[in-house]
Amino acid sequence: MKNLLIIAIVTLFASCGGDKTTSEKTNNQDKQFDAYKERFVLSLWKQYPGWASSVGYHNYDSMLVIPNQAARKQELSFCSQHLDSLKQFDLSSLSDNNKIDFQMIESQLKSTQWYSNEFKSYEWNPSDYNVCGSFAEILNNNYDTLPMRLHNFYLKMQHVKSFYEAAKQNIKNPTIEHTQLAIDQNLGGISVFEEDLVNALNKDNPSKEIRDAFMISAKEAVAAIKDYVGFLKNLKNETPRSFRIGKDLYAKKFENDIQSSYTAHDIYKKAVEHKIELHKKMFELADKLWDKYYTEKEKLTVGKKGFTPKPTDKLLLTKMVIDKISEKHVNADSFQVEIEHQIPTLVKFIKDKNLIYLDPSKPLVVRKEPAYMAGVAGASISSPGPYDKNGNTYYNVGSFSGWEKDRIESYLKEYNHYILQILNIHEAIPGHYTQLIYSNQSPSLIKSIFGNGAMVEGWAVYTERMMLENGYGNNPSTGSGEPEDEMWLMYYKWNLRTTCNTILDYGVHVNNLSKEDAIHLLVDEAFQQQAEAEGKWKRVSVTQVQLCSYFTGFKEIYDFREELKQQQGDKFNLKQFHEKFLSYGSAPVKYIKELMTAAELKTNN
Repeated sequence: MKNLLIIAIVTLFASCGGDKTTSEKTNNQDKQFDAYKERFVLSLWKQYPGWASSVGYHNYDSMLVIPNQAARKQELSFCSQHLDSLKQFDLSSLSDNNKIDFQMIESQLKSTQWYSNEFKSYEWNPSDYNVCGSFAEILNNNYDTLPMRLHNFYLKMQHVKSFYEAAKQNIKNPTIEHTQLAIDQNLGGISVFEEDLVNALNKDNPSKEIRDAFMISAKEAVAAIKDYVGFLKNLKNETPRSFRIGKDLYAKKFENDIQSSYTAHDIYKKAVEHKIELHKKMFELADKLWDKYYTEKEKLTVGKKGFTPKPTDKLLLTKMVIDKISEKHVNADSFQVEIEHQIPTLVKFIKDKNLIYLDPSKPLVVRKEPAYMAGVAGASISSPGPYDKNGNTYYNVGSFSGWEKDRIESYLKEYNHYILQILNIHEAIPGHYTQLIYSNQSPSLIKSIFGNGAMVEGWAVYTERMMLENGYGNNPSTGSGEPEDEMWLMYYKWNLRTTCNTILDYGVHVNNLSKEDAIHLLVDEAFQQQAEAEGKWKRVSVTQVQLCSYFTGFKEIYDFREELKQQQGDKFNLKQFHEKFLSYGSAPVKYIKELMTAAELKTNN
């Protein structure tokens, strides 16, 4: 008995000493890793000065990396060096937050190696080469005095010609679609040098000598851009590469970009299943709304063939009701104005419902989409980086300039009275704008700068449903009541769009889905307008995997929330969940879930 007691005492002290040693080791490893992260980030910005500028680190704004073989070799060397540096740390000895940072750094470095060695878009995607956006950001953001920003602009302009000369040397067998995108975006971006720069110089009012020097360099930059465009137009490419990247590259790109707990094929199957569920819910609502939107006379005259009192085809009936509801929309000349008017309504609803804290000091500016961004999406958010936390967040709204009347009407029906509100939830409040503000406040710089696209897009999609679940859509000005059936039907249509994004992207790049079948999917099964479907086809032909980020992130976030609600019961607090989830920055959802689950276990124990 005495011996057993001695053994127990020895074991107890050994255990206590072990815990202390483990704690000291973790603290020591964390301090070393925190120091490493600081060095890593500083070296990262030297390697990628354009990226640095985009997140608000402006020490290298005057630099423009020439995309030649030497630069790619330097990039690969950078990745190898830091992957070796990571080996000095014991992942199991790091804190939970640092474990995620470690994994995100490692994933970023390995992804960069894969892009350079295997994906090689620098050879077949001419739209990779466009300087206009980085120059526009110097003029548009007020991070420093105008004279200093112009100074950096001028120094950077000296390298534009070399940049495009290297681009021409890189391009081999480009796709037709990416070639045309490069032509359109580069030509659109010339206004940065011919108009935006002139406006900035007029504000600064420098001496004639300085102004002349600027204009000479600007003309040389424009000439280099036009020369690149001419090169692309005249390029002999009898057997152009297909824009479809195929199963193997797609699977690996999905793994690198999305960083999901699902594989690309897994999420594709889930999207197909979700489409079936949505069709069922939408038909139930459309069937309920039929009499409200079709008179007895219309019932006898509307239909594909002859006289059909009420379609027996569920998809056709749903489409007909949606088409009627979609006729309620704003005029083209007030599209942007209506977006601006809706923002305060969303803010009020969130405050009234106590859904999440919104920082009133962070400005949101609705603006016409800059020309250099045209060609991929009709609405987007440009957020300041973690070094420029007080900078403007821009809500970019596409222009109807040059559009035919029928195309404009089709677009406005797509973004009708109901869906325009859902769009604003997604892009602005409490979607992208809100999430990116939180991301910039995250104590982890790594999670902010290596933002995971599926988490960012998934959050925006999640908020659409969350807002309706809390009553948005009946009387938004007061936030009272249940959303009307039209709002739910249009939400399901919008969510179906997200779901079909995944089906479309995987179908096109892996299953060789034709344009005809893709348009059928979008118009007849996802109930999208023809103009929207055509635009989505263009998008899927110049991007890969990104269209999957919406559904993948949404599925992971929503399912995780429902798991917590079931576990916590009455103790679950939606506002606390939102703020805790966003506090981890733009990390992959699977990592955020791990941290929040671990924190919940500690609380319960």
